[in-house]
Amino acid sequence: MFKQLLLTITLLLAGTAAIQAQSVMGKWKTIDEETGEAKSIVEIYEKNGKVFGKIVKLLNKPADTLCDECPGDRKNQPIVGMNIITDMEKKGKEYAEGEIMDPANGKVYDCKLWTENGKLMVRGYVAFFFRTQEWVKAEDM
Repeated sequence: MFKQLLLTITLLLAGTAAIQAQSVMGKWKTIDEETGEAKSIVEIYEKNGKVFGKIVKLLNKPADTLCDECPGDRKNQPIVGMNIITDMEKKGKEYAEGEIMDPANGKVYDCKLWTENGKLMVRGYVAFFFRTQEWVKAEDM
């Protein structure tokens, strides 16, 4: 009886730890805050010790849509395949010190990423002003 109880508690704790330690890596659906509709699929990946996020699919625009408002060398480039999250570094339980760009308006913000309750929390900020979006895991594509 005691062994069974101990095993049950151990499994519950292990499951809780696995949920809390969910990786930011993978494919995530971005959600429009105003409409609640999914807008795109972003793949978060690691390269040379830093984390990046690129748009792999647009869900409500043609796949060949160009980024008219993007700054620098991203201007007028296809949005699909574009890195919108760059140079994130692991800082404890979150990723920080990188940037995120909004391809709708070309604005670039400092960024933080972390997981919470199975969702990817994406915070763009300038100084003390910030906005946090919740992205949901995308099915394998």
